[in-house]
Amino acid sequence: MNIAVPMVSLVGAGPGDPELITVRGLKRLQGAEVVVYDELAGAELLAFVRPDAELVFVGKRCGKHALEQERINALLVEKAREGKRVVRLKGGDPFIFGRGGEELAELAGAGIAVEVVPGVTAAAAAGAAAGVPLTHRELSSGVIFLTGHEKPGKPESSIDWRALAATRMTLCIYMGVKKIASIAENLVEGGLPIETPVAIVSRASWAGQQTFLLTLSELIRGEHGEVPAPALAIIGAVANHPRGVAILAEAAGNRA
Repeated sequence: MNIAVPMVSLVGAGPGDPELITVRGLKRLQGAEVVVYDELAGAELLAFVRPDAELVFVGKRCGKHALEQERINALLVEKAREGKRVVRLKGGDPFIFGRGGEELAELAGAGIAVEVVPGVTAAAAAGAAAGVPLTHRELSSGVIFLTGHEKPGKPESSIDWRALAATRMTLCIYMGVKKIASIAENLVEGGLPIETPVAIVSRASWAGQQTFLLTLSELIRGEHGEVPAPALAIIGAVANHPRGVAILAEAAGNRA
């Protein structure tokens, strides 16, 4: 990186475990003069930041934003124009439900040099941690990432649940646990069998990770109870892949 050129790196921190950041992401973090970070970006990663770096928290806590997105965009432009090396540290991957596209557009429009450093997204981490393969040649030939929390104020949902149910592919629902019962109802109405298995992974890769193995029927009845956030739902035949679940559960027991 040419430090004489103002530049912003949009860095994916991964799902929570600090060891899951990429090597490039860690290098960018270590060289940053300003780090603008989210709630889910892994606080432990801040230990790798140089002592004189400026840290700016812009995350969301208890439904409240420390800064609105427009202000975050302006802040990144402002710091870059000061000639500082800026890292925008984002949970998961910047371009998967991370609003990285909005930040990239703002920076590029302001003439700021910018790069995107991908990160391990929550779906990949949740599947790996729970022993649930998102694709499997005998069970699912594809995977679809969805949000369970669309932009407030949208006149109508852009998600066609009937079409999704017809694919019979693995569905990974981000930020959807609060609405998971209605999501399950929509999928069943769309033609997905009511006993379709579901794995809800809470706090994937974090301390206190939990996996809840259920069916669409049980979700509709509310049998999942309270699920600690952040959580992700994996819906489809792969969620009932007992061999993978058993292997990882046994390995976890051996490590304990």
